[in-house]
Amino acid sequence: MPSASPCFSDQRQALSQRRHFLQRCGALGSAALLGTLTACASNGNNATGSLSADALRPLPALRPGDTIGVIAPASAANGKAQDVASWIASRGYVPHIYSSASSSSDDYLSSSDSQRLHDLHAAFANPDVKAIFCLRGGDGSGRLLDSIDYDLLKTNAKIFVGYSDITALHIAIARRAGFVTFHGPMLTSDFLRNKQAPTESSLFDLLRGDIPRFTWLSHPDQFPLQTIRTGIAQGRLAGGNLAIIGSTLGTPYEIDLHDAILFIEDTGEPPRKIDRLLTQLRLAGKFTGLQGVLIGDFSDINEPDDIEDKTLLNRQRIDTLWRQMLAPLNVPVLAGWQSGHSDPNLTLPLGAQVTLDADNKRLRLDQQVVL
Repeated sequence: MPSASPCFSDQRQALSQRRHFLQRCGALGSAALLGTLTACASNGNNATGSLSADALRPLPALRPGDTIGVIAPASAANGKAQDVASWIASRGYVPHIYSSASSSSDDYLSSSDSQRLHDLHAAFANPDVKAIFCLRGGDGSGRLLDSIDYDLLKTNAKIFVGYSDITALHIAIARRAGFVTFHGPMLTSDFLRNKQAPTESSLFDLLRGDIPRFTWLSHPDQFPLQTIRTGIAQGRLAGGNLAIIGSTLGTPYEIDLHDAILFIEDTGEPPRKIDRLLTQLRLAGKFTGLQGVLIGDFSDINEPDDIEDKTLLNRQRIDTLWRQMLAPLNVPVLAGWQSGHSDPNLTLPLGAQVTLDADNKRLRLDQQVVL
């Protein structure tokens, strides 16, 4: 696959930035890790999976007793703030519930744009907060994109978790702030609903640094994966909710898929709408330079006015769409990964370098995402 080949000065600058980050998070003493980063800055991608210059930088790991900030940049979850705080405390962390997450709004937004933006900024700026979990998805994250202080986020880079409507923030942070974020379960949508294993462990294993680089991510055997097109590819993992990805096109915050492994998932979208969204990505040129596709869960795929259950028929239609629209891209395509609006909901590190092996139906983490 294509690899980045920066000039020597760019390599030296990239290494300096990595060294500064390691000093800030107290990890410079790890000579082995610094050596790895040095080699990666010099070599880019190679057959063994070295970290490319395009990889987004890792973050300080979550430690026992750390503070987790909870924000609601999209919709509200009325009356759940105390349940959320109790859940976080039961896992050995300190909850910090921001105003948007304790809102009792009956609108489709948790609170005003200014309040939601304030909470996002405050959570990143607060040195005591080591990770930021989104309360739920819904609607409204995209309204914040042109008001976010991306320099503040970049300076205070930390763990950020969510999915669905939160995809808009994942994409913008990747483009404007340049650090790994986590497409993973949310507090009211997943944890308070007791989604089955390994929903929780897949998140915390990544956030604590228990999954080292070059680890093949586990996937439950009871949910078989399907190879749509064979092959092996490396790239930066990018994507999230398909409808939200489409909503970013034509804006300064649209998704960058060059040399990327595209991950998509969604809910409530019947085959005809998935067709429309994939066509929009193709016509926008987003499949040019793509290295591979990882397809997550697509749930609730029937039309609202269907008088009978057409789930089986619609799944067949969607499978046909993958073969019609993605297989001709001549990149590896793997379907059925349990991430997104699914149970279980497995965490994926967006912006991290990964290897997609559609032949053997697996995904490998090729860089350290937390330190």
